[in-house]
Amino acid sequence: MIKQTKHLLFRARLVLSIVVFVPGVIFLNSCQSKNESSSSTGNTSEFELPPETDDYYQDIINYSGIDFVHTIGDDHLSNLVESVGGGAAFFDYDQDGFLDLYMTNGNFTENLSMNEDHPPVTTSENRLYRNLQNGTFEDVTEKAGVGDRGYGMGVTVADYDNDGSTDIYISNHGPNVLYHNNGDGSFTDVTGRAGVGGNECSVGAVWLDYDNDGFLDLYVGNYIEFDPQYNYYYAPDGFPGPMAYEGQSDVLYHNRGDGTFEDVTRDMGVFNKDGRAMGVGAADYDNDGFVDIYVSNDHMVNYLYHNNGGEGFEDRGIMSGVAFNQVGEATISMSVDFADYNNDGLIDLFVSDDVYCSLYRNEGNGVFTEMSYNAGIAVACGQFVGWASSFLDYDNDGDLDLFKVNGELKHLYGQEDQLFENDGNGNFLDVSTERGDYFQEELVGRGGCFGDYDNDGDIDAYIVNLNDHGVLLRNNKGNKNNWISLLLIGEISNRDGIGARVTITSGDLVQVTHKKSSSGYLSQNDPRLYFGFGDKKIVDRIEVVWPSGRINVLENIEAGQFLTINESEAATL
Repeated sequence: MIKQTKHLLFRARLVLSIVVFVPGVIFLNSCQSKNESSSSTGNTSEFELPPETDDYYQDIINYSGIDFVHTIGDDHLSNLVESVGGGAAFFDYDQDGFLDLYMTNGNFTENLSMNEDHPPVTTSENRLYRNLQNGTFEDVTEKAGVGDRGYGMGVTVADYDNDGSTDIYISNHGPNVLYHNNGDGSFTDVTGRAGVGGNECSVGAVWLDYDNDGFLDLYVGNYIEFDPQYNYYYAPDGFPGPMAYEGQSDVLYHNRGDGTFEDVTRDMGVFNKDGRAMGVGAADYDNDGFVDIYVSNDHMVNYLYHNNGGEGFEDRGIMSGVAFNQVGEATISMSVDFADYNNDGLIDLFVSDDVYCSLYRNEGNGVFTEMSYNAGIAVACGQFVGWASSFLDYDNDGDLDLFKVNGELKHLYGQEDQLFENDGNGNFLDVSTERGDYFQEELVGRGGCFGDYDNDGDIDAYIVNLNDHGVLLRNNKGNKNNWISLLLIGEISNRDGIGARVTITSGDLVQVTHKKSSSGYLSQNDPRLYFGFGDKKIVDRIEVVWPSGRINVLENIEAGQFLTINESEAATL
């Protein structure tokens, strides 16, 4: 069934419409949504949001009820593992139509932390905040049972068992954790039964259905074999770099469909004992119907694993032109995000790093062209160290912009974040200082997730800062332009619809995207797909191609709506 939710005003009642699709015709029957304002659901908060300023992005963390503080578990930043930082995920764990928020945290860890002058603190934990539907949050970590106290790094969420509730996977320095969502507001640690714990230094991870069997598999990017005894380094650096340690192989877990996984890393051709993964992303870059994997590595060549029909992978990073930056260097690569930034129908990718970053334009023949300098990004990025970065249409004008989170590598020195605006021709302009006072703040950024947490039709952000409070950025102006939001529900395909290809047409504007799992660095964005349309009020056509091969087509849809599209309504196979 396809559901339509017409956006009115934030805090106003939402209206659902049941849609029955016949090619060229849509019949609407309105009914009241269960997702009403907080006053009608009984959700209350002691916090009151500040008035909107004239800024596009306004930091409202102090008014949100989110009191999370990231910690490195140490008195000072003393090694590379602590420098990795933490991530965050926007997802709707209780299925009330509003995005909740999960963050990973560090902790004092033997043979890692160096609390020389103070007793070790082992009480920090990961946190889950429930969205109260009024712009504020409440901490439900203890109630939900998800306060892992390992040394947390990345988080990625998905419905791995297709039961209708979103589960949580946490990448740790040490054993990882898989929390199964019980569907009643609580979670159960099923790591042991599922067989996805490992015992490496895991950083980024991503869910994907690499063999299109309807169950999500899991790729985990691993980092270094940290040796606390190794102490040779250039003094101003603070501590040794990644090439001082042995790397670790990533792991690919195949979902058996019964709640358990098997390690198929060697069988599927993705074993590399010298990897030093940071960010991991997955998308079907060549549109052959099978999801591919990109791994951004620290100080070494990056990988692009091409999926050979679900039967194995082949690293095509070098031959595709995405293994190095524009001058042939292996950089300190952090995050990766896939998107069609120039609206040519081909999926491109952006990789943040410690220098000029890389914007790879897809040429459609398995080859990419590095465009960061030509597109206006490189020079502006050169003075910053980039961590989380994501494509998003912050102003809903129909082309994808870039949000980039920055922070010093080996010291707790702050840097300003950056917002790059797409001019509609594939070029970018750094408009950071014009879009809000926040972009003048110097913070040690790491992970970041992006999504419409207040359901007002534009993309907000939560950013994790190393050893510091996070930031919640409310978008005040993006919904002045028209938009539409899609939530995909798979039935033959995996329930999250990960791997689906969506094409939306409005007049002469055609936008293409792929439903992804993880985005950027250590984090995951809003599971709904967002499209901006400027002043266009009608979406002429929406096409969803599912991993199963089924196709949904909708026509003549009014903008300003939340749509839920079920695979069962597909028109063809």
